[in-house]
Amino acid sequence: MLKKLSLFSFAAVLVCAGLTHAWGASAAAALVAPAANAASAEHPGRSFIEQNGYDGPQTCENCHPGKAAEFLTTVHWKHRSPAPNVTEGADPKKEYGMYNRVYSFCNGNDIVNKLKETPAGTHTKKTTLTGCNTCHPGNNIYGPESTGKEAEASIDCLICHSSTYDYAKRKPYKDEKGRVVMGQDRSKEAALTAGKPGVKNCMACHEKAGGGSLIKRGFDYRPETDVHAANKMVCVDCHKGKNHKIPTGLDPNNWASDSNERISCLNCHDAKPHKKNKHLADDYNRHGDRIYCTTCHIPYTGGAYSKDFTKWELLPNKWFEPTTLEKGPKETVPDYAWFNGKTINSPTYVGPAGDRNDKTSKIYSFKIYHGKIFLNKKTGEPMAMDFADPKATGDVKAGVASAAKQLGIKDYDLVPEWQTLFFANSHLVTKRGALTCEKCHSEVGLLDFGRLGYTPKEIIKLRSPSNYFDKYAAIKAEENED
Repeated sequence: MLKKLSLFSFAAVLVCAGLTHAWGASAAAALVAPAANAASAEHPGRSFIEQNGYDGPQTCENCHPGKAAEFLTTVHWKHRSPAPNVTEGADPKKEYGMYNRVYSFCNGNDIVNKLKETPAGTHTKKTTLTGCNTCHPGNNIYGPESTGKEAEASIDCLICHSSTYDYAKRKPYKDEKGRVVMGQDRSKEAALTAGKPGVKNCMACHEKAGGGSLIKRGFDYRPETDVHAANKMVCVDCHKGKNHKIPTGLDPNNWASDSNERISCLNCHDAKPHKKNKHLADDYNRHGDRIYCTTCHIPYTGGAYSKDFTKWELLPNKWFEPTTLEKGPKETVPDYAWFNGKTINSPTYVGPAGDRNDKTSKIYSFKIYHGKIFLNKKTGEPMAMDFADPKATGDVKAGVASAAKQLGIKDYDLVPEWQTLFFANSHLVTKRGALTCEKCHSEVGLLDFGRLGYTPKEIIKLRSPSNYFDKYAAIKAEENED
């Protein structure tokens, strides 16, 4: 039905195994044999790991040579890539992503918010270790910009691949040199359950993207909330990686991708997926020519719908955070707009390009978010913020000053401004709860036909029950006969 399904990127794929020479050729060959259920299959080399333990990527490399170096070239490590879909407001010669992007959902990035120790808190009198790159799959000594053997050795293979990973060990600490290090679970127990990434492996980072659980996109991937989860699908069933490169879908606010080829509903569903309802199937399939699947099949969204980075609030734990308004999953409704796969980026708007007259555009479902940040009045560009000072003291201008210093910005004049973001909805997919005809073709329907480019005369027709009445009546008559 759809061309491009917007699905945010998930955890990297790096299979961790034992030593080839310890198992022999037959066990090593088994590594490349397909498994019906990779998550439950016993990983070759179990006996070696039981006897010798796990020593990070160098254990994996004995059967998967070159994979660590390969992983360093991916978005999950670099946190950035070319962004060819951003056609306005971005430099086509640069790479963008969590590493360096400045916008109103996070207002910081890996450069200015590298994992670090904060000043002593105004209300706690203590310091804490925090930073935007806590989900980076390294040890923080070697971060997104790192390459070479030391960086390879720092990769946390098991956070993506162990079904028994102890996330309590994945926390920052200071080493004997005073460096802030991100801990890893490199235990034998975790290594013994290495395999295909499961939902928990991916959600450990992606569920908390943007500052907290279910904040950014507001999806809750469980059987009760998503038809794909109900069918026992895991993230990498759709985000099928190759050579550690994980494909994503199109989204105006998901810039970094390992490939220009984006995943889509059509990867699994054909162009005419509606077949059972003889009265409405043709109409539903015809809608797919200009309406994206998610428009009907994701009628709810959630998470943060507004943040103010210019004013931080004191939380019960006595640390400051950006003032945030949020809802739970399925507690807000989407907005709808034309989207041709391209992104318009400006200091006040980051959202879809496209319109009714553009035949490559379809109507998509979007989560709408509004964020307040500081712009540089002299350039009109968003200013990044280092969160260490604001988190400890609430001093937001100190955070901007620290970020400006790190980025080499010396001449600026701060002015607060709101920025609207469109996040393409891609999860909380429902089959039975999908929108039906009367939800849109009504005087109080969900679609704003005028804003979508339809004429007053067309709108009258679009809102009429004549679009569906006879077919609904036929369905009702059949039900009465039964």
